[in-house]
Amino acid sequence: MRHPKRWIGAGAAAVAVAGAIAAMGVASARHDEERPITGDALERASAVALEDTGGGTVTGTEVGDEEGYYEVEVTLDDGTQVDVHLDQDFAVLGDESDGTGDDGD
Repeated sequence: MRHPKRWIGAGAAAVAVAGAIAAMGVASARHDEERPITGDALERASAVALEDTGGGTVTGTEVGDEEGYYEVEVTLDDGTQVDVHLDQDFAVLGDESDGTGDDGD
């Protein structure tokens, strides 16, 4: 009758491991959520990005971007989308064009 105790112990360990994996998944999903820039930071980041691109319209923002602290998406008058990456002090780290967003090339 000692075997049932081993099975119970193994089952409890498996449940604990599954719970830990689920908790890591939730934490990872929260990290992947995009947070928009807000308040004064939004105004400042937008102004810097529009200066960098020479105009356009801010169509998206994100805090905690993988290429910098802030990312500002600007759509130019010709439809080209440019992601401007900024550091925490709003200095431009670089930019990259995503193209026109038109799938009918």
